Amino acid sequence: MAKKREKTNAARLLDKAGIKYDLIPYEFDENNLAAQHVAHSLGQDIARVFKTLVLHGDKTGYIVCVVPGNCEVNLKALAKASGNKKVEMIAMRDLLQVTGYIRGGCSPIGMKKPFPTFFHSTATLFDTIYVSAGVRGLQIEIAPQALISFVGATIADVASPM
Repeated sequence: MAKKREKTNAARLLDKAGIKYDLIPYEFDENNLAAQHVAHSLGQDIARVFKTLVLHGDKTGYIVCVVPGNCEVNLKALAKASGNKKVEMIAMRDLLQVTGYIRGGCSPIGMKKPFPTFFHSTATLFDTIYVSAGVRGLQIEIAPQALISFVGATIADVASPM
């Protein structure tokens, strides 16, 4: 059973900005951190559960891409949208050092430094979406436009179906 958790840094930042959201705990599986498992645990459509991916561009450095759980990042589209010739996923071992988050708990809110962030355009089709609250087992349900504005993100077609 998922238990109520203390507020995460991401939640505290949203509180400070006066942005409405809900913290939704779920039972996570250390061996299955896939968005499909998160969506199933939440009882939500996988298209509303967004995963936060960190990449590196050859010109801009680190970039963040937030895509629906049933999609993968389209590297060519993200490179074009971000002003890079080439982008690639960062190594998993670098995630904590770069963002302050671990795999399965990476939030687009409150990384160690602000990075250019790109949300896939389907985020705006929903009244609310889910993103990691910054720890495994906790999601933030939030209005996508509020989140996109808060993190200063760009909306672009940066995902392809898996």
